[in-house]
Parts: sequence; structure tokens; C-alpha cells
Amino acid sequence: MADFNKVMLMGNLTRDPEVRYTPSGTAVADLGLAVNRSFKGTDGQLKDETCFVRVTVWSRQAENCAQYLRKGSPVFVEGRLKYDEWEKDGQKQSRLSVVGERVQFLGSPRGASFQDGGGEAPAGGGSALQQGRDEAVAPPPEMASGPEEDEDDLPF
Repeated sequence: MADFNKVMLMGNLTRDPEVRYTPSGTAVADLGLAVNRSFKGTDGQLKDETCFVRVTVWSRQAENCAQYLRKGSPVFVEGRLKYDEWEKDGQKQSRLSVVGERVQFLGSPRGASFQDGGGEAPAGGGSALQQGRDEAVAPPPEMASGPEEDEDDLPF
């Protein structure tokens, strides 16, 4: 049987990213992510539900997250589920978390305003993070064009 482990989440950071380094020098960042959901309950009232998810990001992405994201930053995370088990004080503990393979920054860069477009951009202009942020801001082509038009009505 084939296996598939893919997670896609969009939400806001619950705290500033915490970065640390392994003995070999690899960066690891822990992100707390809040994913909100609104729905109508059985009584017809609008209800809100928040799912809190721990996300771990590695290497250059971890460093970029630590540098450019802050508590409240909106992000889109693609990754995989990871199940950890350990023993603490004689009690078995477990946790389901997400290993972030790609993090897209959805908000404006830190210090930027919508009018001036200023602020800092992630280093390495062609990085997956920068490309991901650009993709997240622009609507998909099928949504950007509006309603379909008949080719006979085009002015060229």
C-alpha cells in the first residue's frame, strides 16, 4: 500500500519563532501556529474553533522564519506530520506535530506599509520563501482574469 503524508495549514504565529542550532550547526526553528475555523453550530449560531499546531522548520528556512516572522505573522505551511513519543517522570508522553518543508510568508515584510512597499526582503531573492510569498499574494490565474470572455469580443 502506498503512503502519503502531506499537511497544508494557513494561520498566524502564536509566538515569535524560537531558533536553536544542532551540534553540527543546522538551524532548527519552532513555530506555534493557530489555525482558525468558523462554522455554524447545530443551534444555528456562528462558532469559532482554533487549532494550535507546533511546526518545526529546518536549515535556511528556520533562519528566515526567525529573522522575518513575529508573533501574529500570517503564514502558509506545507509539510508532513510527525509523531514523537518519550518518557518523562515515568509517564509516557506523545505529541503529533508538523515538520514544515515550505513556509510562505503571507503578510507584508516587517516594517513595510501597504503604501510605500518598503521594508526588508528575505535574503537570496530566488529563495523558495520569497517565491512562495509572491505566489501567495497574487491570485491564481483563473481567479485573476474575472469572468470568462468570448474570444470574438476581444479588441485585438
